[in-house]
Amino acid sequence: MISVKNLPPPSDFYPIRRALLSVFDKTGIVELARFLHDQGVELISTGGTSKALVEAGLPVVSVDSLTGYPEILGGRVKTLHPAVHGGLLARRVDPEDLEELRIQGIQTIDLVVVNLYPFAEATKGDGVTDAIAIENIDIGGPTMLRAAAKNYFYVAVACSASAYPEIISEMQQMGGSLSLATRRRLATQVFSHTASYDAAVTRYFTATDQFYVSAPLQQSLRYGENPHQSAQLFGDTAPFFETLHGKELSFNNLLDVHAALTLISEFEEAEPTVAILKHTNPCGVGTASSLEQAYRKAFSTDVQSPFGGIVVVNRPLDLVTAKAIDEIFTEIILAPAFENGVLEYLSEKKNRRLIRTLASASTDVTKDVRSVVGGYLVQERDPALGSSAELRARCTVVTSRQPTEMEWRDLDFAWRVAKNVKSNAIVYVKNGQTIGVGAGQMSRIDSSEIAASKGAKSNLDFQDCVVASDAFFPFADGLLEAAKNGAKAAIQPGGSIRDEEVIAAANENGIAMVFTGNRHFRH
Repeated sequence: MISVKNLPPPSDFYPIRRALLSVFDKTGIVELARFLHDQGVELISTGGTSKALVEAGLPVVSVDSLTGYPEILGGRVKTLHPAVHGGLLARRVDPEDLEELRIQGIQTIDLVVVNLYPFAEATKGDGVTDAIAIENIDIGGPTMLRAAAKNYFYVAVACSASAYPEIISEMQQMGGSLSLATRRRLATQVFSHTASYDAAVTRYFTATDQFYVSAPLQQSLRYGENPHQSAQLFGDTAPFFETLHGKELSFNNLLDVHAALTLISEFEEAEPTVAILKHTNPCGVGTASSLEQAYRKAFSTDVQSPFGGIVVVNRPLDLVTAKAIDEIFTEIILAPAFENGVLEYLSEKKNRRLIRTLASASTDVTKDVRSVVGGYLVQERDPALGSSAELRARCTVVTSRQPTEMEWRDLDFAWRVAKNVKSNAIVYVKNGQTIGVGAGQMSRIDSSEIAASKGAKSNLDFQDCVVASDAFFPFADGLLEAAKNGAKAAIQPGGSIRDEEVIAAANENGIAMVFTGNRHFRH
């Protein structure tokens, strides 16, 4: 174990007199440098950053004049020198450190502003080679960042332009100094950033051998699924949605919002569509010529479950639809926009959350990660189904009877909903409306019976409907149950060893059946 010197505690505030600036992303760097210069701070810089500052009329000390060595190896080596790292790592209250600096003619550096080569961005997509990857691995940048962060007792460090306003503001208030609390917070950001950077490099070279995840804390939650469980949200949800009204989202709220965004992403090109969800499952989905009609369709699937649920729409929410939704208590409403007066009307209930959707869930490229005893399961996200034409092109009609055009539309609709229902999933649809949803049962027959019973409670007509099954019918009995309930067309993945038996049953009952070739389990 390395021994710790018995040194006086660091000062709460240290003035910034010399700053080293070396950034790949030059957003805001000239403005920060100009502020530092106006504060009497000496600016040290490298390469392209130095050029940008000089062009802005700022005096700059080049790193090579500091070190006495030019940049070499095409810029691979420029800051890896004792004149830089001695100035960063010296303990300001250690007489031995300060004497060594005096002997070597090294001056301390009080602020480091560095961001890194964009390795993750450079290695995305096709055509990336190891040669490209290697040249985008930053060496000097992480070394300076970590050196400054290690010595945060005396040195401030910034790895992102988002930190510049905080630095400027505090220096203005504190006469050119930064507090120990701020230096520690900035150092913490650096260690998180360099860990993420190293993880990206490791992911590239190890491929599937290691799993790394590094995400910043977005917020601490009141509790998890239950009040006795602590919970936090990590990552960045800001590109996908924003809360416009209501309390902070809870752990369970966030799960429901995720389910709602994922489901509605399947209906981006559809007519006005509304989905009502409860405990991450859709209890009703409807498509119509207006949002109000679509909501009425979705609600009529199951008139009991929507109370306290989540409503998501694929069009700007109008006042007529908002009033229809407001007929019962709805905890969360998500829409891409709210027409005039709608926010004010819906905000009258303080316990309701109103959320504006900003981007499709289908654009989120993160992995699907779940914890299991002793480890993690990691998979690619189940991708969106694409347009109706693309979905139909992937399907195969396996029965003697072809679906009618109306049946095709309902099959498309049913398959998109079934993809977002917990397994075993059975979804009945008629005229762009779910009329029965069976979710999460141990038996596919049970799911079918539950779906039919829910529709019966709502007095819905199942005659000539369609049915979707998220996985294949392992026996003909599942399809026969659907036929008994009035289904005239079915969509399922296929792939059972008894497919021929199921196809024969469909033909005997006049059912048109489509195989998609892909199942959509949601465990």
